[in-house]
Amino acid sequence: MALRLLCIAAHPDDECFAFGGALALSAQRGIETSLICLTDGSAGSYHGTARTTTELGQLRRAELAASCTLLGIRQHEILDYQDGQLEFASFSDLAGDLVQRIRILRPHVIITFGGDGAINTHADHTVTSSAATAAFHWSGSPKRFPTLGELHTPQRLYYLTTNFFVEGRLRHIPAPWTHTLDVSSVLPTRIAAMRAHTTQLPLMERSIPLIFDKHGNTEHYALAAALEPQPATQSTDLFEGVVQ
Repeated sequence: MALRLLCIAAHPDDECFAFGGALALSAQRGIETSLICLTDGSAGSYHGTARTTTELGQLRRAELAASCTLLGIRQHEILDYQDGQLEFASFSDLAGDLVQRIRILRPHVIITFGGDGAINTHADHTVTSSAATAAFHWSGSPKRFPTLGELHTPQRLYYLTTNFFVEGRLRHIPAPWTHTLDVSSVLPTRIAAMRAHTTQLPLMERSIPLIFDKHGNTEHYALAAALEPQPATQSTDLFEGVVQ
């Protein structure tokens, strides 16, 4: 039985822009990778050829599918929450939808955003972190959403974090990292996945020299929860100590 990794993100392009290294490396190792994206990105600032938000959402869904193929993500799903409005969504609904999917996908490890909202301090990212954290803890609890499938307790929860700030942006407050991944070998794959988001190319082409040419060889994660009490130690493997 293969190890399983679930990434919980907010928007199409988060999977490559934020988590692309971890996802591509995991796929190379034969780990089954899945993605849950809470919105279709239809409130994005860049529209490509789309004339309406509905058209933009449809384009971004197709772009996400292309990116997932490049990154080796085996399955992905976009939920129907409104882009840019997650802070106003029902937290119980968000968490329940994620609990149900965790119980279906049964991941050993979950990766998601930290509470800082990442380098662009996006409120959707912060809400995604909160809902994913609750779902991580609740998916194995018989007290929470007992009708939403067979209980499952993942073994690790990680938050994306960073060791740098982007000049000119409002500074976020990142979590201290416990895990550093050398993702240099999959950087070309990650860049290709980013460019698959054709509606977002102006953003991507600005970000590549600003962020990925300088910092694209590593990704940093903070271990947020584990099954057994343990000290925070440095590692280079998100699956270290995980039991199949």
